[in-house]
Amino acid sequence: MQKEIYGHFHPDEYHFVDKALEWVERAASQHAVKRTDFLDPRQAFILTTLVNRNPDVHCRIDGGYPAAERKRAIIAPDYRALDNEDMGIAVLSVSSGDGKFLTLEHGDYMGAILGLGMKRDKVGDIHVIEGGCHCLVAKDAADYLHLNLSQVHRVHVQTELLPLDKLELANVQLDELNLSVASMRMDGIVSDVFRLSRTKVLIPIQAGRCRVNWKLEEDPSKPLKEGDIVSLQGFGRFKVIEVEGVTKKGRIRVKIGKYA
Repeated sequence: MQKEIYGHFHPDEYHFVDKALEWVERAASQHAVKRTDFLDPRQAFILTTLVNRNPDVHCRIDGGYPAAERKRAIIAPDYRALDNEDMGIAVLSVSSGDGKFLTLEHGDYMGAILGLGMKRDKVGDIHVIEGGCHCLVAKDAADYLHLNLSQVHRVHVQTELLPLDKLELANVQLDELNLSVASMRMDGIVSDVFRLSRTKVLIPIQAGRCRVNWKLEEDPSKPLKEGDIVSLQGFGRFKVIEVEGVTKKGRIRVKIGKYA
């Protein structure tokens, strides 16, 4: 059965598949309830797929607000109501009175948090807002971060723990690009978006540093479609906003949104 399930996933995902299977099986056979740390969208998809295979188990997935990217899950026997279960998420507000936040970005906050020895899966979405950021964190890590996070990229900061209803969301701005491409092949579009040669794009793709919709993708010829989110480690990520049609010369017009 395990080998049959593995056939649906990339070898890089087997470790998580094993963990998720254990959660599901314990909920079914031992009536155990499991609250996970934060999952990325691909992990949430894998977990949901495995839960749906077992009629005796269900789950709730929540990241603290409706459009959350990273979410926690509760897996439980199907007779247990999950709507009122505590997802264990707090809002860590980070602020400074010296006006230097204009230069701080998502990666600066993440780097400061991980620099305290915090695991990535204890951190949900980070929203960079005017005067600081609101970061969704696991409640069991919230007090530690509140007490120890005092500096972000050489800027001294203050922190405060807030309830979820005080969360402020970032206004996500995508830098739009209009491309004319010969095909929807991933390597060609990635090359154009990040202004790299095809040769230089192939190296990170084949080294496992590219993900499409959070799934590892090592095939340079994979065709992209509207709505796909592509990330290339070390370069950033983008979304295929719209495939606008074909030119008279047979090229495809594509609208891309690069994340800041």
